[in-house]
Amino acid sequence: MNLEEYFARTGYKGSTVKPDLETLTDIFQHHIRAVPFENLSIHCGEKITLELDHVYNKIVRKKRGGWCMENNQLLGWVLKRLGYDTSFLGAYVFNPHQNAYATLMTHLVVKVVIDGKAYIVDGGFGVSYQMWQPMELVSGKEQPQAPGVFRFTEKNGIWYLEKMRRKQYIPNQSFSNSDLLEKKECRKVYMFSLEPRTMEDFRFQCTYLQTSPDSLFTKKSICALQTTDGFRALIGWTLTETTYNYKENMDLVEFVTLEDEEVEKTLKEKFNITLERKLVPINVKGSYTI
Repeated sequence: MNLEEYFARTGYKGSTVKPDLETLTDIFQHHIRAVPFENLSIHCGEKITLELDHVYNKIVRKKRGGWCMENNQLLGWVLKRLGYDTSFLGAYVFNPHQNAYATLMTHLVVKVVIDGKAYIVDGGFGVSYQMWQPMELVSGKEQPQAPGVFRFTEKNGIWYLEKMRRKQYIPNQSFSNSDLLEKKECRKVYMFSLEPRTMEDFRFQCTYLQTSPDSLFTKKSICALQTTDGFRALIGWTLTETTYNYKENMDLVEFVTLEDEEVEKTLKEKFNITLERKLVPINVKGSYTI
């Protein structure tokens, strides 16, 4: 495991001398535009593990992506090696269909402290809820980014992340009522405390999420990658490409349904992913919006 190989994977060629916010943001943006948020292992007969060397081998050498426990663990390792003050936190993801936060802590994020200021770095949420810049950990402050306006709110030691999106233009009207589309303009994303976590705190969740029939990740095959002007995602057979702010306060959301034989080619061309095993796409309706 070495940083040069990781930077070759993400295409980062900038400075690593000074562990400041500018460098952190640049490294982070290269990561989310090169490494997809994906759970394809579950749907092609592979097991997802939390061992860092396995994560590194999968993402850096096999040029795959991963979910939060993989992406953010790797990012945390990179930042720590560069001299950043980092720690892991655990979050409870909001389920819009149940209108409630999960009871299981399933989401891993990285906290980074620079010159006494704390930031949340999360390279493992995907789709339109993927932040593009580290977020300052302050309550009530609106933090506009390309994907929309993010905001943290703190109540009694618990921090809540929400996102305000723009209006959406969907050229293919047959998808205008798709269950993948978020209907609310302000959406809760997750909640967390500042209690430091270790990867051991996620071992049960890692197994549960890839085996339980109640898990979102067993119900949907997901691959999402941020681009320079939006993101693209393949959910089951549905390919979506979103362009942020393509008109004033309007995002362009394009949908297309793939045939079985197009899935493998699309993963290669749109996400730079080549799987070693045969993918079985799945998209059970509900509980996930882009």
